[in-house]
Amino acid sequence: MNVPSQVLNPPCRTLLGAGPSNIHPRVQMAMAAPLVGHLDPYFQTIMDDTMALLRHLFRTENKLTFPISGTGSAGMEASFDNFLEPGDVAVIGVNGVFGERMVDNAQRTGATVVPVAAEWGDIIEPAAVEAALKAHKKVKLLALVHAETSTGILQPLGDMSKLAKEYECLLLVDTVTSLAGHEVAVDDWGIDICYAGTQKCLSCPPGLAPFTANEKALAVSQKRSHKAHSWYLDLSLLSSYWATGRVYHHTAPVTMVYALHEALALIAAEGLEARVKRHLRHGAALQSGLKAMGLVLHAREEYRASSLTSVRIPPGVDGGRVIQRLLKEFNIEISGGLGPLRGKIWRVGLMGHSSTGENVILLLNALEKLLLEEGYVVERGVGVTAAIRSLNA
Repeated sequence: MNVPSQVLNPPCRTLLGAGPSNIHPRVQMAMAAPLVGHLDPYFQTIMDDTMALLRHLFRTENKLTFPISGTGSAGMEASFDNFLEPGDVAVIGVNGVFGERMVDNAQRTGATVVPVAAEWGDIIEPAAVEAALKAHKKVKLLALVHAETSTGILQPLGDMSKLAKEYECLLLVDTVTSLAGHEVAVDDWGIDICYAGTQKCLSCPPGLAPFTANEKALAVSQKRSHKAHSWYLDLSLLSSYWATGRVYHHTAPVTMVYALHEALALIAAEGLEARVKRHLRHGAALQSGLKAMGLVLHAREEYRASSLTSVRIPPGVDGGRVIQRLLKEFNIEISGGLGPLRGKIWRVGLMGHSSTGENVILLLNALEKLLLEEGYVVERGVGVTAAIRSLNA
């Protein structure tokens, strides 16, 4: 039987969607490095380095800080499966798709879940969370998304940390779209459990979930009456491989860990403060350009993420066609809306290696051209001019 095959030759895209982002050449080269075994002495030195670099990035001293083998969703599932069990109560903020996924994960553990909802494009208000904490005795876990990928909202965490301490519950935070692009300070902010993904502001291919948990959280986990449902994501087993003895658990994705190591080294070399400022600068320039074009940004103004911007599709414009034409004619990827925002917004990511002034100008110029051809009235060059002015401010 003849089996047709295709020569692997993917196009070179400018990735400005909700993830993945473009990767640095050093990260690309790392994946071509010679393969060694997952228990090889050399690989163990890379594991140690990677954990140290992740602690620097998360701004934590947590011993259990390592990448879970799996995408950011594996980090999410590990976070709920190891700390919740039947009979527990979890309060979860829901203002987008990934808050909804948190609820789904928590419910699968058998816990009682109390969603605290807000409009998709607004923050979860501390008063609403406190009302939920007051209404339910012995809440074990408070979970929130820091940067909601489906809306581009950036959730303030200061008041949430205070509430978690006051009501003696664990604070769990999803930083998939914020880590390495926005400030994330696990220890200073009192975050007990935190996970992310590699493919966004870290600019590493998808496939690993950076994770950290403090001693308080681990002590709670060790008092479980039942084992974690997932053997693969059981932190007691994973920590034996990564943190306490190199005891074989699974065959780690060696090449992906190489890539993450290089991505983290690049972040450390740039500096966390400089990296956050870079994302803020380019996010502000993009948003200035979009507003100058008469487009409406979806997320509440005071809480817009710089790593991901949501913009409403103008009436009369075929948003899906614009996405397709950007890809076909300009090799630029952006994302559409999810859930109730499907067909209503575009999502533009400026994350990691993709967060550059050149990419801001490239996208605005292309988008302006396509909008004009869609019949949207906009003055030629106004978006690019506003973005350049913002970049030069």
